[in-house]
This record gives sequence, C-alpha cells and structure tokens, in this order.
Amino acid sequence: MKISTRGRYGTRMMLDLAAHHDEGPTPLREIAKRQDLSVKYLEQLIIPLKAAGFIRSVRGARGGYTLARKPEKISVGQIIETLEGGMTLVDCVEDPKVCERESQCLTRDIWLRMSERLMEELSSLSLRDVLDGRKLL
Repeated sequence: MKISTRGRYGTRMMLDLAAHHDEGPTPLREIAKRQDLSVKYLEQLIIPLKAAGFIRSVRGARGGYTLARKPEKISVGQIIETLEGGMTLVDCVEDPKVCERESQCLTRDIWLRMSERLMEELSSLSLRDVLDGRKLL
C-alpha cells in the first residue's frame, strides 16, 4: 500500500488552503509556488475535491480557491478517500473476487482490520489537527 502523488499532493494543497483559510481565496499558482507543485497537477486535484464539497472556487480579480468547510471539519481520511478511493493494504480487502482463496484465507481478516484501522486513524485527524501539530500517538 502506498499513497500516490494524488493523495500526498492533494493533502498538501488542502493543508495550504487550511493554513490560509482566513485570508480569503487563494490562486492556485500561489499554492503551487508555496508547495513546489505543478499548477497543472493541482488543477486535476481540485476537480474531485470541489465535487466532494471540500473546496469552493471564487471568480474574479481576487478569486481563487478556499475551503468550503472549516479546517476542523475536514479530515485527512476524507481527502484520501476522495482522491485515492480509500486505503486498503491488499486488493482482496476491497474486492474479495480478486483472490480465489478468499473463502479459506486466514490472513484476509488481518488485512481487512489493518485497512479499517488505517482509515479510522486518518479520519480522526482533521486539517486543524495537522496544522496545530497534534500527533496520532
């Protein structure tokens, strides 16, 4: 299991928006510059995050993007779910049909529980928690 660049960069972008939440809309080029990311790549990430209701766009000369909710109301788990489709350690957790041994597999329940715990942890961590330096431990 690896979090792709979609999940990593999307989380960085959302944290940047959260850090500047009270400053009004932020142009994507400013986020890209601060995070050392491609504007084109961020444009692709904006679409699902906006559709999920996490980001709002503002048009005009002082336009840009802002969080649609307060940073404490958006979890890292929600961002990962939106951009990655969730997190599972092995393919058979998401789709048992990919493995012919699913019905007799002794390890599948381990991977299932670990995947659930991972998403629980990510979901318990809000953007505000990350900005404030709160740890999972």
